[in-house]
Order: sequence, then structure tokens, then C-alpha cells
Amino acid sequence: MGMLDGKIALVTGGGRGIGRGISEALGREGATVAVNYRRDKEAAEETAQAIIAAGGRATIHQGSNDVPEDNRRMMEEIHSVHGALDIAVLNGGVASRGRSIVDTDEKELWNLVETHALGPHQLCRAFIPEMRKKGGGHVVFISSVATKGMSANGAPYNMGKAAMEALALTLAKEELAHRIHVNIVAPGLVETDMGVRLARAIQGKSKDEMHDLRAMDSASPFGRVCQPEDIANAVLFLVSPWSGYVTGQRIEVDGEIGRAHV
Repeated sequence: MGMLDGKIALVTGGGRGIGRGISEALGREGATVAVNYRRDKEAAEETAQAIIAAGGRATIHQGSNDVPEDNRRMMEEIHSVHGALDIAVLNGGVASRGRSIVDTDEKELWNLVETHALGPHQLCRAFIPEMRKKGGGHVVFISSVATKGMSANGAPYNMGKAAMEALALTLAKEELAHRIHVNIVAPGLVETDMGVRLARAIQGKSKDEMHDLRAMDSASPFGRVCQPEDIANAVLFLVSPWSGYVTGQRIEVDGEIGRAHV
């Protein structure tokens, strides 16, 4: 028996990296997990199968959360299969290309702001009404410590995540009366494909110069780079009965107080 038995959870970008870690953690605790993917169906299927192999329940659902019609279609699909959500983890994201503000084109800027903020706004509009009818729930936004550090050469990412946090904190106030808890988890650098790309962008390194993050282990808190499971554990707390009096909060998972983004 898990602490999330009977709960229905959606994880956007749930097939890879941090999203996979969160999806599998929710599944282990008994939630039925709707694993969302944008393009990588194979990764989503692998994640769902891992959950099922461990005794859990999972389905996969395609959709780009920055496309309103995709959000509506996906939520109709999930509702028809599982019913209304109890938990939504808004995790889908993309990294900046590591350019200065002067060298960043409009396409990249809008892509990141749409992915991290405008898309989640539209997705909330698609699932919140049914979550209200269910009597409450939990929404967790996966942001970044970038919103505190505001590193150079990462403006689109910084702006997108900052707007996401504004959305989350506003939603927390609006949905309090509906017993919907809304919180933010802000990771530092995490050992994922996207984490490596983000580190390259911020540090101005090429793919040949940085293959993985092993060289950063010794300089990292506790002697290792943060793992997806570390983020998943913070999410589990926020969607569990243990956080019954917690909403509108931001939890940084970066190993130390005031650490720089990368």
C-alpha cells in the first residue's frame, strides 16, 4: 500500500530526466500516472513500462503544453480513461542556447516563455475545473534556482521560469478556497540530458568539452551532482498527506543555501 493509492497524477515531460524520476516515484507510491510526452514516445513508453513492471499503473499521452488544443485533447483523454486529476506536476521544459540577450532571437525567447509559462497557464485552465469538482488536489511546478541566480547567457530560460513561478504563486492564492495546494520545486543542476545541455550553455562549453557532469561531482554538495530522485522526493512530500498545510511555497533542491545556478 502506498500513500498515493487511488490518486490520479499527470506528469508533463514525464518520460525523461527529472520527469521520469517523478513519474516512477509517484507510481511506486500507488498513484496511477499519466505520462505526458511531446515527441519522445519511446521514452514515455519505457517509463510507463517501468512503472507497470514495479506493480504500478501508467498510461502515456502525447501533447505539447504550449498548444491549447493539445492541452484540451490530452485532458479529455485522461479524464475518459482515469477521471479527474488529483495531482499535476508541470515539469516539461527546454534549455536556453547559452546566448547573450543581444544575440538571442525572438523565436528562442518565445519558445522558452511559451514552454515554461504560457503553456502551463493554458494547461491549468484545462484541468483545474475538474480538480475543483473533485474537492481539491495538488499542483507542483518544476522551476529552477535560475530564478534566483539569473545567470548570464540564459535570459530566455530565466524569464520563462520566473514567469512560471509568478503563475504558480498566483494560482496558489486563487485556488486556496478550492483546497488545491500549489507549490514550486526549484532544482539546481540535475544529472539529466537537459542538465548537461544547460551546463554547457551557461558555461559556454561545446559538446566535445562537456559530455556529462562527472567532473562536477567533487565540487558539488555531498560529493555528487543532484539526481532526478532528489527532485522526485521533494515532489512526493508536496503531494503527500504530510504537506496538508503547505501551499504557495518554493522548495529549492540544490544542496546548499544560496548556491549559484550552475
